[in-house]
Formats: sequence, structure tokens, C-alpha cells
Amino acid sequence: MVHAPSTGAETRAAAPGGSAPVTGRRERKKQATRVALRQAALRLAIQHGVENVTVEQIAEEADIALRTFFNYFSSKEEAVLASAAAAAEGLIAEFRARPRTESVLHAFREAVLIIMNQSYAASRDHIEALRLIRKAPSLVPQQMAMIATQEKALAEAIAERVGLHTDPHRAGKEGPVYPMVCAAALLAALRVVLDQWLELAATPGQVPSADALGQRCDAAITELAAGLDRPGLTDT
Repeated sequence: MVHAPSTGAETRAAAPGGSAPVTGRRERKKQATRVALRQAALRLAIQHGVENVTVEQIAEEADIALRTFFNYFSSKEEAVLASAAAAAEGLIAEFRARPRTESVLHAFREAVLIIMNQSYAASRDHIEALRLIRKAPSLVPQQMAMIATQEKALAEAIAERVGLHTDPHRAGKEGPVYPMVCAAALLAALRVVLDQWLELAATPGQVPSADALGQRCDAAITELAAGLDRPGLTDT
């Protein structure tokens, strides 16, 4: 997978899927159950298609009682996308952990590379979830909800990094706008980068090179840093 600079933050992302470290026997058991369900959901969706998989099949595949499934996920779509959601949570955590001396764009780039450099199993599940999203229309509503949650969390982290408040009653007129616009732009750019990167795979299931991902991240960051407003075409 992608090789990124090692940091102390990688230890914090060592839990399955890039989530926060889990302590306590009960919490570890709950985390293991959640991972088993999301892996079973993703595995079945890849094999049979999201539309052809039921919640009952996911629970049986994970060897977990059906009623237990609904303690963790509200639908099969949420379970299928749980690997991508966990990676998104890990991305925000890594972004927050980056040195405050780094700019917003640089910190985001480094966080992306660290998340994509997780354990093979976590990275593989994340990438398979991304591939599935691209070809399963039924996942779009759940994906949009996930993106909205991720944008809000990233905007709050950006506001903290640059010393702005997200509360419109405490901030100046420009205060709430920058973090939200920046978060939306960064996550949109990341989706474009990942789509282009996955297109490079020569065969289904292949993971493109780490260098290719880094290059596309750098290209997107450069465009954002330069500004998106460009002159319109003129008649000749």
C-alpha cells in the first residue's frame, strides 16, 4: 500500500479501520463484532451485489444473531459502507494529529497517505468499499449521509487548526464559511483523486501504485492552493 512518513498518529489509528484505540474487554468485544459485521456485509455485497444481500445473510455470515446486527447498524447499506466510514473517521483523527505548524492542505495530504498506509486488511476493505460505491446506486443515500458527517467533522477540525469558531454567533461573518467550504472542497478533491487512482488498476481487485496516489493528491492540492477562479473564455 501507500508508504507515508511514520508518525505517532499511526499508533492512534492502529485499531481496525482507523478508528480510535479500544480499551476494556467489553469495548474490544463490541469493536470485534462491529468489524465482523461490516466485513461480512462488504464480502457478501462484492460477491452477490448489494441488492441481492439481506441483513439476515450478513448476520449469518458474521455468525452473529440478527437482533445484534441492529445494535450496530440500521441497514445493510450502512454496514456495507462501514469500512469507508471508519476510514473517514480515521482521516479526521489523523488530520487533527498533524503538527499545528502544517497548513490545512499539507496536513490533509499527509493524513490521506497515512490512512491509505494502514494495515493491509483495513486498506483492502476501504478500497473494496470505494469500488462498490462506484457501481451500486442503492448506496448513494448512505454515502451522502456519510459525506455530510465527514464534512462537518473536518470543518470543525479545520476551524480549530486556523483559530476560527464554527458557531456563527461567536465568529465574524467570514468565520463559519472558510472551514465548511474548505472541508467540502478537500473531500470533493479526495473523491476525484481516489476515483482516478482506482481507474489505473489494470485488473479488477488490483491496487494501483502508491506513487500514483501521491502524485494525484499533490496535483489536487496544488489546484486548491492556487485558487479555482480562472478567466473565462473570450471571443476571438
